[in-house]
Amino acid sequence: MQFTSMILSNFQISPGYWRMRLTAPREFGHAEPGQFIMLRTSSGIDPLLRRPFGIFDAGLHSPPQTGAASHPFFEILYKVVGKGTSLLSSLHENDLLDVLGPLGKGFDMGIPGEEKLIVGGGVGLAPLYLLARELVKHSPVRLFAGGRSRDDILCITEFERLGVECYVATEDGSLGECGVVTEALLKRLDSRNRQKSAIFACGPHGMLDAVSKIASERSIPCQVSLEGYMACGVGACLGCVTPGKNRTAENPDFRCVCAEGPVFDSRELGWGNI
Repeated sequence: MQFTSMILSNFQISPGYWRMRLTAPREFGHAEPGQFIMLRTSSGIDPLLRRPFGIFDAGLHSPPQTGAASHPFFEILYKVVGKGTSLLSSLHENDLLDVLGPLGKGFDMGIPGEEKLIVGGGVGLAPLYLLARELVKHSPVRLFAGGRSRDDILCITEFERLGVECYVATEDGSLGECGVVTEALLKRLDSRNRQKSAIFACGPHGMLDAVSKIASERSIPCQVSLEGYMACGVGACLGCVTPGKNRTAENPDFRCVCAEGPVFDSRELGWGNI
C-alpha cells in the first residue's frame, strides 16, 4: 500500500546511524519480520527514486498527551551514506513522507522450541529486532552482532530487553570480542551439544556468504535477508536481481530480491556469482 506518514521522532543513535519512527495505517500492523518499505526521501525529483529500508519495529504509539488515543507506528534504522539518507537525517517531528509498503517476503519462523541464532551487522540488525520479538515467544534466541567498531553495534539493549542472549564482536576490539561476528557464531555452534538450531542473518554480502557456508557445512537451516539496489520495490524493474544456485551460461537463474525476497533460504542462492 502507498500512504503518507508523519514522522514521530528522528534521532541519531550512533555516529552516522539514525532511528526514525513514523505513523502507519491500521493495516501496517500485519507487517511480517523481514519485510521492508520504500521511502521517498524528498518531495522533489532529486533524489528521484525511493530508498528501501528494513522494518525495525512496528506497533502502537501512545502520544505523551494524557488521554490521547494510540495509533500504529513503524520504525526504521538507517545510516547516512548519500544524499537521500542525508535528507532523512535533516527531517523533524511532524514532517511528512511518502511510503510504499510493507513489501517483500519475510522470515519463516521455523520450528517452535529449537534454538534460533540471529546474525547481523550494522544496519543489517534493522529487520532482526522484529524477528527476535516474534521468535522469543516460542524459542530461545541468541543474537550475534558484528561491526568494524562499537559505533556499528546498534540497539543491543532493545534485544536484551526481549530476553535475547547477545554476543558482540568488533573488528577493532572496541566492544565485545575482537574479531568478526562469524567467529562468535562458530564458538556457539561448537558448544551446542547437538541442540537443533536455525540461523537467520542480515548484513553485508561477505558476512552472509560466510554464514551461509557455516550453515551448509553443519546442515543447519539458514535464512538470509539480502540488501539490493531497488528502484521500484515490487519486481517491475528487475534492478535488484541476484544469481540463484543453478545459474550457468545456459541457465540464467536469477531471483528478484524485492519480489521473491528479500529473505531467502541460503541454499537457493549462487554465492560464488553474487
